[in-house]
Amino acid sequence: MESMILTPRLACIAALVPQGARLADVGTDHGKLPITLLIEGRIAHAIGSDLREGPLDHAARNAEEHGVILPLRLAAGLDGISPEECDTVTIAGMGGQTIAEILQNAPWTADGDHLLLLQPMTMIYELSQWLWAHGYAIKRETLCREDRRHYVILSVRGGAKECLYPREKCAASPALIAAPDAGAYLRHLIERETRALNGMERSENTDIAKLRSQQALVRELTAALEGLK
Repeated sequence: MESMILTPRLACIAALVPQGARLADVGTDHGKLPITLLIEGRIAHAIGSDLREGPLDHAARNAEEHGVILPLRLAAGLDGISPEECDTVTIAGMGGQTIAEILQNAPWTADGDHLLLLQPMTMIYELSQWLWAHGYAIKRETLCREDRRHYVILSVRGGAKECLYPREKCAASPALIAAPDAGAYLRHLIERETRALNGMERSENTDIAKLRSQQALVRELTAALEGLK
């Protein structure tokens, strides 16, 4: 029997799922997140979806071995799930652009009736920009670490006013600054983005607009860190 002990990243997401939720877990892989929440009695119901048959077969075995019911859907994103089946959606371990595409293909996620827990692996600033521009409000940003890597989990609801924010404002948002351990994460971002800026400044082929954007990003992150002191 496979252990359902969650990694720190998945445990952090699990902690944000409301008690009694009806969960749709997109990209469920082996189903560890919904199965663990079902075993613990934290949620009323769960559905797992994935693009690949192999992981779904594995998830089905795990659910059976642990004595829980987990309907599984072979589908892209939320294509196989209707809005009435869930009130909470988790999308984790994917790129920011992929997460945006999943939400765009499921317009009902913007209705404000569903809590969206999003954990992008890349393009976090750009995903945040897209969310605000399309009427999704980022209510909370939760930080966690797994080994040496930092992760951000966005707690999101639709039904908000569409807002156009520059990338640097999304990178150092009020929700991020309010998060525990924001200082350590901001220092990590400043180090990473400063390295990127230095590389751009050394290059002879850097686009001026991208350079100015990167400079603004480093300034905003630095100001946010200074504001915490």
